[in-house]
Amino acid sequence: MNPMMRELGARRSVIRELFEYGSRRKREIGAENVFDFSLGNPSVPAPDTVRTELIRLLTETPAVELHGYTTAAGDMGVRQAIADYLNRTYGVGVDAKYMYLTVGAAASLTISLTAILNPGDEVVLLAPYFPEYRVFVECTGARVVPVLSNPSDFQPDFAALEAAISPSVRAVIVNSPNNPTGAVLTEESIRRLATLLQTKQEQYGLPIYLISDEPYRELVYGDVEVPYITKYYANTLVCYSFSKSLSLPGERIGYVLLSPRAEEADVLYEAICGAGRALGFVCAPSLFQKMIPACLGLTSDLSVYRTNRALLLEALTGMGFRVVPPDGAFYLFVASPEPDAVAFSERARELELLLVPSDDFGCPGFVRISYCVSTEQIERSIPVFRRLAELYGLTAK
Repeated sequence: MNPMMRELGARRSVIRELFEYGSRRKREIGAENVFDFSLGNPSVPAPDTVRTELIRLLTETPAVELHGYTTAAGDMGVRQAIADYLNRTYGVGVDAKYMYLTVGAAASLTISLTAILNPGDEVVLLAPYFPEYRVFVECTGARVVPVLSNPSDFQPDFAALEAAISPSVRAVIVNSPNNPTGAVLTEESIRRLATLLQTKQEQYGLPIYLISDEPYRELVYGDVEVPYITKYYANTLVCYSFSKSLSLPGERIGYVLLSPRAEEADVLYEAICGAGRALGFVCAPSLFQKMIPACLGLTSDLSVYRTNRALLLEALTGMGFRVVPPDGAFYLFVASPEPDAVAFSERARELELLLVPSDDFGCPGFVRISYCVSTEQIERSIPVFRRLAELYGLTAK
């Protein structure tokens, strides 16, 4: 038995633990009395085009063709459609031959890390970060090097980042818009990051890969733009999922995209294909592969998230909570009014408010609120948040 795998199976993530607790409490006291902000599970339906395209495929495409295997890396026509869309939208010059369709973003990340890393290598994670990154990295035998971002805006702390990039670092993972903060890396930050990594590559004589995890790319507010990182740094791999943009988290469809400007791109792509083979991630679900071309550029109704964001942000800041306004995704990162965010989360749970403590995100002292829930739940929760604020003597503004 592999003891690492047993431990992972026996101990669920704090997010999943809260979600399971919430499911149980809803059965016990009624769903209307539980305010579950634990899971990033989209609450708005997929665009109508998803349904109509799936029906069309099921009724018009021969079953053997529709449900049979594609190539291990995914249908080339689908990959070409995605590449054409990216080039048309972002002007990035990507090539379909360097794309590998995957079973969601988790598979994209594990494939990328397995392709790049050897035991003893290091991967820099900009904290706060999605907790499963640590699992994905450590399962390759590599080591995580966390670097805290600036707490005022969650942009990278470049002095700390430069100090952390040793000759053992083979990759840096960025996530923009970020889970859990909702922060979007600015173009200035990306340029500085690209310059730093290029300098370190030249200093050490070894490639350092930038892995950009982008399931929330389209979920931004106001006039915020998410720069496409392959424009700025050659050794980039983009990990994307349609889970959040199209509200399809349970369908698990995404891709890895290697920049054609990466060093030895053909060889690295072979490693990506080999990692997919070794991990058993070959031929992503055929039906949902074939759905993608009709849905490129579409999103679910993001106005619900905008409304929820505005309601919560105004209410919580008005109660005296400290929140850095998120530019994207569907999370609020709220400073705990006591040093121990786990204790704060437990106190909130006594009021049936399920908030995720930030310790597993590599940044203690905060809680994450996932507001991809119904607006009605947000409205009903505000008096409960007010009671929580009162327990800590926070001052209304």
